[in-house]
Amino acid sequence: MTDPAASAEPAPDPAPDPAPDPAAIIRSRSYVVLLLVGAIIGVPVAAVAYFFLDAVSKLQHEIFVDLPNSVGFHGEPLWWPLPWLTLSGLLVALAIRYLPGTGGHEPSEGFKAGGPVPPVELFGIIAAAFATLSLGVVLGPEAPLIAIGSGLGVLAVHLFKRDAPPMAAVVIGVAGSFAAIATLLGSPIVGAFLLMEMAGLGGPMMELVLVPGLLSAGVGALIFVGLDNLTGFGTFSLNVGAVPHVGSPTGLEFLWAIVIGLGAAIVATAIFRLASLLRPLVQRQRIVLTPVAGLAVGGLAVAFAAGTTHGSSEVLFSGQSALGGLVQQAAGWTVGALALLIVCKGLAYAISLSGFRGGPIFPSMFIGAAGGIALSHVGGLPAVAGAAMGVGAMVAGALKMPMTAVLLPSLLFLSDAVALMPVVIVAVVVSYVVAIWIAPAAKTAQTAAAPAAPAAPAGATNG
Repeated sequence: MTDPAASAEPAPDPAPDPAPDPAAIIRSRSYVVLLLVGAIIGVPVAAVAYFFLDAVSKLQHEIFVDLPNSVGFHGEPLWWPLPWLTLSGLLVALAIRYLPGTGGHEPSEGFKAGGPVPPVELFGIIAAAFATLSLGVVLGPEAPLIAIGSGLGVLAVHLFKRDAPPMAAVVIGVAGSFAAIATLLGSPIVGAFLLMEMAGLGGPMMELVLVPGLLSAGVGALIFVGLDNLTGFGTFSLNVGAVPHVGSPTGLEFLWAIVIGLGAAIVATAIFRLASLLRPLVQRQRIVLTPVAGLAVGGLAVAFAAGTTHGSSEVLFSGQSALGGLVQQAAGWTVGALALLIVCKGLAYAISLSGFRGGPIFPSMFIGAAGGIALSHVGGLPAVAGAAMGVGAMVAGALKMPMTAVLLPSLLFLSDAVALMPVVIVAVVVSYVVAIWIAPAAKTAQTAAAPAAPAAPAGATNG
């Protein structure tokens, strides 16, 4: 007689859980609550971001403009950046070493998605970023603001409901990041594309994270405008002002777009490769070598000021506020001065990426604009078109984010966006593809193996 147990067929594997339906989630009551929380959190996050940017701007002006006159100098002495950049290195090293967390992202790694920022790390992020940005290091505020917005969003979730599910912290952390950079890049739309590309958001679940983020960004933009009206401190939004009009693109400009794309990919890759080589050296003796790195950045600024009729501020800082003047006064720059500016700021940028804490977007934009303007002196390329193509191509080569790279110059040169868009796209695509081809093999393999599932961009680790 046959044993029934022996002849029984094995039980089939249980059916996998069905994929969640985004439409059903959006119609749920809990998602409406998330939307409301995202809108509410946009208010304090945007206010914190606004006053952080204002404090950085005021300290920069006090140290590099007002203080030299106050202590008896007639303008800024040539050596003036050296002690301040050294001090920046010391303060950043102390913040990274002794405060919770690591002071934020590693800029030399480029923008990458990370989890929500733990609120306990906020003070270290703010301290390291403030010491970096206010004392002249060649990095921007966008990555610290993204992390600050995320940390404040997570903190709000913990205060509102301690046992909230992890997804709530992710969504509200992203919403906080959207609010923090709502107007920094010229438009909330650019910030949204930056965060989507950084996190690899896509597929049917993208809207679950994107919608609260967009709502928070809209609220944040209103807060920035409202605080500007109340305080008069400014909007701290990327803007180049009025620029000469350019006509329809020509065949020669399309050829220039290819040249600019190739050059930007090579320059951006070289900068980040140098930063990656320097970073482990700085990390071994951070307290000693980060001030040395700051001194080197200051030395490059001094060398530029000594070799040209332009000030050291062109090399120092992120380039966000100097970009408009560079484009508007392009005729006042010689090819030699622009070439020296690209070399000095590029090296200072690489050194800053290796040991400090900040974002990589604005220095890339400034270097790209300087390169495009320099090439316009050769002929057949309007300075504004060269600057726009250079901005897009450098961002694409440095950050590997082609959509953000196309949007930035289009909104930056808004009056000529339609005319410039075709050549900007060509420059961006060429730079992006070439940068991927010449990137180190290990990094390329890692990027290819990265999962495509949505991730929180809030705790970005850097570009």
